[in-house]
Amino acid sequence: MKPHRLIVLTALTLAVAGCSNVATVSRNAALNVPELSAMPSQQRSYAVQDVRAIVSPALRVSEANSYYPITDIVWRGDPIGDRHTQIASLFETAAGRGAETLRGEVPVVVDVELVRFHGVTERTRFSVGGVYNIMFNLTVRDAVSGTVIEPTRLVEADLPAPGGQAAVRLDQSGQTEKVRITDFLTMVLQRELTGPVAVTLGGV
Repeated sequence: MKPHRLIVLTALTLAVAGCSNVATVSRNAALNVPELSAMPSQQRSYAVQDVRAIVSPALRVSEANSYYPITDIVWRGDPIGDRHTQIASLFETAAGRGAETLRGEVPVVVDVELVRFHGVTERTRFSVGGVYNIMFNLTVRDAVSGTVIEPTRLVEADLPAPGGQAAVRLDQSGQTEKVRITDFLTMVLQRELTGPVAVTLGGV
């Protein structure tokens, strides 16, 4: 009889322990219920009136023809000159193109403040290739009141930079660095100003 009682007690203990484990798992699972964690959102409907491109003169420029200069701005798509102004012009051109397609209900002004624009040097582009690494802060404001609709957020966008003969062929076909980067920035800005936005960022 004693062994029998021991078996019964053991079985009861295991059953209780099993229930306890199931309850613990259930409590943890409840934290991941999609309905509780999902952020409410609504569709953007912007009509872009202006894009203000801010390229601080404090950002460091390098003209060194090394593989990877340690600096804020590397750009070879224009002749040597004021790189800050050249990059601001790239953003303004791209934004102007995008504004033609963004004709929604809410008139907005977009602030783009450059953080980093790291293109590729001649040595990199015509040998191993690399990546155009572009980072900027983006803020969306109501064009009438100036009220912030979307608080400042960091946008990072990378574009492959083919090297060697591939880079030469791109140039020969008209796909110069300036053409590719302007097209790329147009796409990035359109992407960042369309689609759903969390309602906590402001009404649309």
